[in-house]
Amino acid sequence: MNNSERVYRMSFASVYPHYIAKAEKKGRTKAEVDEIIFWLTGYDANTLSQHIEKKTNFDNFFSQAPRINPNVSKITGVICGYRVEEIEDKLMQKVRYLDKLIDELAKGKAMEKILRA
Repeated sequence: MNNSERVYRMSFASVYPHYIAKAEKKGRTKAEVDEIIFWLTGYDANTLSQHIEKKTNFDNFFSQAPRINPNVSKITGVICGYRVEEIEDKLMQKVRYLDKLIDELAKGKAMEKILRA
């Protein structure tokens, strides 16, 4: 199993607390993490909770997303050593978009900049 397959099979619920911890360590909030997830995926509080309870894997989490935000192309830069805009694998790119947005939150970037307003 390659690295990508391992990521796709991971449950979103297993990584979600790490997103929150990373944000909170830098004085940001769970609500801001959720707002980023809602913006990126089109999920709302109810559907996000369902995916966390069901331990949906990353593959299904993104393939079942109501609507990937049309402004994702504005997310650029390096995360985990890769330029997000150049990642060929569309699923891995979505995972890295989320990583990048959470990273920006932890670095203190304003929400309207993170959400590409």
